Amino acid sequence: MGPQSDENYLTTAEVARRLKVKPETIYAYVSRGLLTSVRARGRRGSLFAAADVERLASKSVEHSGVVEQIETELTLLKDDELYYCGHSVRELATSQSAESVAHLLWTGELTDRQPFPVSRDSVLLARSAMNVLPDSARLTDRLRVAVAALGAADPMRFDLTPRSVILAAENLMGVLTAALPGPVVAERSLGRRLWPKLAQRTPHPEAREAVGPEVLEAALILLADHGLAVSTVAARVAASARANLYAVVSAGLGALDGQYHGAAPTLAFEFLEKAQRDPLQALSDQLRSGEPVPGFGHRIYQNRDPRAEVLLTLLGDHPIVETIQVLSARLTAFPNSDLAIAAMMHAFEFRADAGDAVFALARIVGWTAHALEEYAAPALRFRALGIYTGVSGLEA
Repeated sequence: MGPQSDENYLTTAEVARRLKVKPETIYAYVSRGLLTSVRARGRRGSLFAAADVERLASKSVEHSGVVEQIETELTLLKDDELYYCGHSVRELATSQSAESVAHLLWTGELTDRQPFPVSRDSVLLARSAMNVLPDSARLTDRLRVAVAALGAADPMRFDLTPRSVILAAENLMGVLTAALPGPVVAERSLGRRLWPKLAQRTPHPEAREAVGPEVLEAALILLADHGLAVSTVAARVAASARANLYAVVSAGLGALDGQYHGAAPTLAFEFLEKAQRDPLQALSDQLRSGEPVPGFGHRIYQNRDPRAEVLLTLLGDHPIVETIQVLSARLTAFPNSDLAIAAMMHAFEFRADAGDAVFALARIVGWTAHALEEYAAPALRFRALGIYTGVSGLEA
């Protein structure tokens, strides 16, 4: 039965304008019981009581609204391909520097950029913070404490204008890379700066030096962003509350530390270590465990992971690529970026925790880009609807 009068009712379009959401979101609100629709007498469409709409609007002002969709101009995943701001990531990874791609994500413009700056005082501060940790601490542990220390020391961290945020991100990337244990390589691209921090001694270092930094640079570009991954959502939530960039990055690093996200390259690295000795036995043991095979398949990609294809191609005819081919021939799933990062680690004999660090440093670029988008959006727009399932009260 429809309303007696349309005077106190709003159409779907009017509700969408009032709540500043898309019409599709209104239907989601109805399905979740946040709004009730009634038939519009004599015409098509639904109507909503104005009082109910205002009640929901007031809850949104009180930060109880629900974000159904996040609009972004940064990353597109379509047909098993990846694009940053309309540019194919395959092409970016093999033709651009990490600094240029970072600025593409931050500004939408692709231009040649200079290496990220390195402040001596900031590097000393970051290293002092890192040195508090025990020797057993991972590189990502060192990154987390360094980010917190650098944020506390930056008096301009609360300036959230795009120019200030980008300057902070440039300094953060340059300082974090320089502060990690190992020699400091100045005036070079990010991949070449990071290379001596991760690579270990091998019988033929000159062969690795010829190609290794280029592969690492490509990895940093390929991993810079991947849409609304869990760590990116965490970063955007922090940015929505107008947290400064260092706090945003800290939120992302916290989510990245989970075993289902940032630790994936390490799991793939350990699996490949076994597979190098005996691929079929390693695969058999993994299948027998009942756990997924690390580094294969993806929730978003259907037939291939373009990031993995680029990295494995860059590794050429290295024996680790042959190992992956043997494994792939026995599986229906395809290699993903975690396996490709693990292959890079084995090919160049990186330290065992290098994969997580590469992932973290690369993703700081993406978190910064998402923070810039979020700073331009209405504040405090992230709060899920909580449904209380506990006891109703104490018995008298």
